Amino acid sequence: MLTIKILLLFFLAHATFYFLTDYIIEISQNKFLHLELKELIKKAKKNSREAQGELFRRYKDKIYFLSLKYCRNQEDAEDNLQDAFVTIFSKIQDYKGKGSFEGWMKRIAIYKAIDRYKNQKEIPFPELRDTTVTDTHVESDLLNIPLNTLLQCIQELPDRYRMVFNLYQMDNYSHKEIAALLSITESTSKSNYHRAKLILKEQLSPELTKTPIAKS
Repeated sequence: MLTIKILLLFFLAHATFYFLTDYIIEISQNKFLHLELKELIKKAKKNSREAQGELFRRYKDKIYFLSLKYCRNQEDAEDNLQDAFVTIFSKIQDYKGKGSFEGWMKRIAIYKAIDRYKNQKEIPFPELRDTTVTDTHVESDLLNIPLNTLLQCIQELPDRYRMVFNLYQMDNYSHKEIAALLSITESTSKSNYHRAKLILKEQLSPELTKTPIAKS
């Protein structure tokens, strides 16, 4: 799976990444190290800095990896990680225990990344006239691509294509959900996804010629 390969890239390339915020404390002295998640969340809701620091320790790698997918580069991903956790801790009272806590945090990180680029007034998500989408089976072709090359190409996609590609391919949002999230039509979401795959295939064509291409 493409998602698994990029996840492996993250842990190989960024295993030593530790981003400091005001919420981080000395983990070696953390009495919450082995606390159950439910109790940890309860204490974090009471503004326990130790509990917040432990939540950060447990989930920072996953949120940073998620940010890497959606952001243009490592620096933006680090900023998004910090912004996401500030929001997570300021809104943790809104989490009522229904559904996955990790999923709730990931949605915040995704929304932060989307807002980051929408606020920069980059080229808007256009209403494309060409709504005829023919699926391009790029995923199977990408299985043998070096991981760092693959992630770099995803990060280099235009913002509107990268967002749609990640939301649909990597995080299983439907085109209907993406359309609502990005204020575009479903046909635009499908077109942007299709074009993102075409760009990836073109950028990675030298690598694709080096390895056998799986049949689709």
